[in-house]
Amino acid sequence: MTWAEAPSAPRFEHRTDLGAVLGINTATPRLSWFVPAADADYSQTAAEIEVVRGGVATVYPVSGPEQVLVPWPGSPLQSRESASVRIRVAHDQHWSDWSSPGAVEAGLFHPADWQAQFITPTRVGAESTPAPILAASIDAPDRVVSARLYATAHGVYTATLNGQRVGDEVLAPGWTSYSHRLRYQVYDVTSHITPGHNALEFKLGNGWYRGRLGYEGARALYGDKLALLAQLEVTTADGSTLILGTDGTWTARESEILADDLYDGQRTDLRRVGQASPPSPVKILDDDLTRLVAPDGPPIRATQVLPALHVWTSTNGRTLIDFGQNAVGWIRLKVRNLQAGSEVVIRHAEMLEGDGLALRPLRNAAATDTYITAGAPEELLEPEFTFHGFRYAEVQGVPDVRPEDLEMVVIGSDLTRTGTFSTSHELLDRLHENVLWSMRGNFIDVPIDCPQRDERLGWTGDIQVFAPTASFLFDTAGFLTSWLADLASEQRADGAVPHVVPVVETALSWLPAAAWGDAATFVPWTLYQRTGDLGILARQYDSMKAWVSKVTDVAGPDLVWSGGFQYGDWLDPTAPPEAPGRGQTNPDLVATAHFVRSAEIVAATARLLDRDDDAAKYTLLADSVRSAFASHFVTPSGLVISDSTTAYALALQWSLLPTRAQQKEAGERLADLVRRTGFRISTGFVGTPLICDALVAAGHPDVAHRLLLQTQCPSWLYPVTMGATTIWERWDSLRPDGSINPGEMTSFNHYALGAIADFLHRSVAGLAPLTPGYRELEVRPVPPTDLKWAAASHQTPYGRASVRWERLNGSIDLKLQVPVGATARVYLPFTDEAITVGHGEHQWSVPDRSPRAGNHQNQATIRDVVDDSALWKLLEELALDAGIATDDVHLAEQLSPYLDAPARFTSKALTPDERQPGVHHFRRSADGIIDRFAS
Repeated sequence: MTWAEAPSAPRFEHRTDLGAVLGINTATPRLSWFVPAADADYSQTAAEIEVVRGGVATVYPVSGPEQVLVPWPGSPLQSRESASVRIRVAHDQHWSDWSSPGAVEAGLFHPADWQAQFITPTRVGAESTPAPILAASIDAPDRVVSARLYATAHGVYTATLNGQRVGDEVLAPGWTSYSHRLRYQVYDVTSHITPGHNALEFKLGNGWYRGRLGYEGARALYGDKLALLAQLEVTTADGSTLILGTDGTWTARESEILADDLYDGQRTDLRRVGQASPPSPVKILDDDLTRLVAPDGPPIRATQVLPALHVWTSTNGRTLIDFGQNAVGWIRLKVRNLQAGSEVVIRHAEMLEGDGLALRPLRNAAATDTYITAGAPEELLEPEFTFHGFRYAEVQGVPDVRPEDLEMVVIGSDLTRTGTFSTSHELLDRLHENVLWSMRGNFIDVPIDCPQRDERLGWTGDIQVFAPTASFLFDTAGFLTSWLADLASEQRADGAVPHVVPVVETALSWLPAAAWGDAATFVPWTLYQRTGDLGILARQYDSMKAWVSKVTDVAGPDLVWSGGFQYGDWLDPTAPPEAPGRGQTNPDLVATAHFVRSAEIVAATARLLDRDDDAAKYTLLADSVRSAFASHFVTPSGLVISDSTTAYALALQWSLLPTRAQQKEAGERLADLVRRTGFRISTGFVGTPLICDALVAAGHPDVAHRLLLQTQCPSWLYPVTMGATTIWERWDSLRPDGSINPGEMTSFNHYALGAIADFLHRSVAGLAPLTPGYRELEVRPVPPTDLKWAAASHQTPYGRASVRWERLNGSIDLKLQVPVGATARVYLPFTDEAITVGHGEHQWSVPDRSPRAGNHQNQATIRDVVDDSALWKLLEELALDAGIATDDVHLAEQLSPYLDAPARFTSKALTPDERQPGVHHFRRSADGIIDRFAS
């Protein structure tokens, strides 16, 4: 008998709700499950799906191995209908036990399902006035079977029923492309209902709808009236349903929140809490209910609470707080015995500067919460309709602030963690932790660029480069599916993709920009690769095609995308602070390379969707643009114009070089350019995700690892050495002298450059999908010499996969766990051997053939000298002591023309003028250590 453990409770679409899935947005939700453990010879040959609807159970057979996104087996759900689903699986005739049941409940699929209407207050709630509270009540009988609250708003809301907070979401309904898609929430409020009178209240804030939005200072981009749509449905024991919906009978009054804004903060008068104010009328709005959608992903929640680590008084008498971690949310402060009418002011910032908060990086965001106290013996101060990006805070108006009185409430989209990574290298682990914190702080309903300044927009370029990392670390399928729906909704008829989604229009918004607009193709392709969900590609296909068609029109007959506005290799460290797009890589090269890649993705998508004519069309287009790229940007020998690391990384990783000879030359040149910088990073947004992979693929993993583990500025680890707890926007947001970069854009929480984490997962640890959805894993670790071990795990659609390698006694031990239902292609380190294995635990040991110093003998070149980190360090110290070089970059630049020369020529290359002071002593010392290295 072949044994398999009972499968997991089924998952519905990409929802990750821990309990019942309320308000599913489709009548036929697909089902997924995984088998936690099984015998080695187990494979799923059949499954059964039991669906209980209205108390009637029906069992549906499933043949074959499918267990991910299996079609709904029964008739479509109706609005509000609930079902309980469980699974069992078989290997031939041997059946597992049944899974735990999963519960799903349909949302409101049709506008006619809403008896409620949008309402807005008429005498309160105007702009620059206190936040309004909208209220009504309903009488309920003694026996209530269930109660559901459906709600959304123009603005953001919190709801209470009989004084109890409804749900644990914050800033609901979140941010979508409101004119096309307005999300509503569903709450189970059965436990809130009491016999008799039930009071329902909603407090409305400005949020994204009416608050300040975008760096140009615009307000009320979507409308100047806050509004509410809510429907409370109470089902009684006799089967009848009572409905309380928003209509003209509701009333409005002012709340204690005097002002609220996502950028500027919240001002609250606690004296107004509980004070009765005269109710005023509301007005019904004629609004479009066809744009209402249920959520695809998780809501924004408070996900963690951090204590204050340090409270001190600055030399100018200000009370400052350090929470030890740059994060996103707000401060919860307990105050005692303050007189009524006292004012407490809390300001937030990511960094300190001088003797106080560094406010310049906030630009025009006030990031300040203010409270007027009520005079109670103890009061808890906490905002409701704002958030801040900060590590440090300043509190005014509270004497003797104690650390135990302060907490940082961390918020973000409540994504499920799926990926882990760790190594023997402390700084590398902190870098990875910084990536995690930056993702958590910037995935706030949409993938924003930064959480602290007057921006916080869904920049397409940032998520395009970061999507692979994001999809490993957290379950982002529902989150990004929702965002992609907004992208397609905002996209113009001519295919133009806005630079931010949801769009906040500026003068540049609709100018096609490579790498940014390419989010229309790259992000759905990444999601398909990581989830196996072909439906994502089907839904986005028209958007993907439209973008490539737009670029084709812009490029013209020669298929080279040249001229016009481009971001280029944004924030290349060689670009001046005031001009972050003025990097070393030709923007036309960047644009045309992305044109090739997007056309390839559309061609591949067309093949998967059986669009044969489109597949042929876009394959031809991709081939033609690749030829145009080679003709315009590549020399016959393989040199690429701009001669920059990003140019070569693009050309190598996206197969833009026609011949093997060109590929080899480009790979060698890329490695030499990295050596020339003293192994400093020299890429921006575009090149950063690609450069280490390009070096490894070109046969230079040692160079990639020297680049990865560099600690001098600019590098990935430099911010870690400067105390960073998140990823910075610029490589030198904080300069080595401790000053803040003078550029206008200087964020200390910006995830894009953290895209390197995808390389850590796939190459350093060695865990990646070989086929979409991890049905086949690729295990291909490339161990860096300076690491003793590395490990990664990922909760794939088939279950948990993990890999760990470790250096032990001259060998590398590799351990692998493959989930049931998947296989793995394993490439053992330092061998050409590939092994295919099934589910379960596996282990291998291979000789450690890492590059070692002293193996070059008489063939050693100056390139070998540069590549040996220990020797290079000694040479650097000698050169600095002798005044031959000012730093290691200067040293590398001097040697870069002579990399092919014999190693023994090193000292002469550095000191061509024998009259230079100290030259003979330097030569004797340098020649001595190099002779030992080369002989």
